[in-house]
Amino acid sequence: MSLFVPEFDDTVLVRDAEAELLGGTPVGVRLLADSSAGGGALSTVRVTLAEGADGARPHVHHRSAEMFYLLDGAVEILSGDDVVTAGRGDLVIVPPDRPHAFAAVPGSTADLLVVIAPGVERFDYFRHLQRVRLGEATPESLLEVQERYDNHFLPSPVWDGRHR
Repeated sequence: MSLFVPEFDDTVLVRDAEAELLGGTPVGVRLLADSSAGGGALSTVRVTLAEGADGARPHVHHRSAEMFYLLDGAVEILSGDDVVTAGRGDLVIVPPDRPHAFAAVPGSTADLLVVIAPGVERFDYFRHLQRVRLGEATPESLLEVQERYDNHFLPSPVWDGRHR
């Protein structure tokens, strides 16, 4: 096991009003701090999901863990072959190399803080997702950037059986 010590000099403060917002309904992503802001320590976004909305389809990160902190609502999170339900104030951490996905529980909204550590420059990934949503890029184009953003999609019969 190696210890990663980030290197940065100043406190990172991101004002809500200044954070870039992508999307809205059914999925909104507020870009808070990319990896470069904190010396590579983490990348963090705030995701809001309308009732039952999917946040991310099954994928894996090889170089980072992903943390989900529920600010409000309820979310289902795939972790390996298990699906856990988390509510307001709950914290879920998915280790590297574990398949995961998340979605608002049917009939519920979700507001969550998502942190990837160590960080990966991911703001452009979320902007790419926005272009896919708007029809400006194809869903297949995400396969071309998987390695750059350490976001590798994969099948999950467990998740697909619940979220179609």
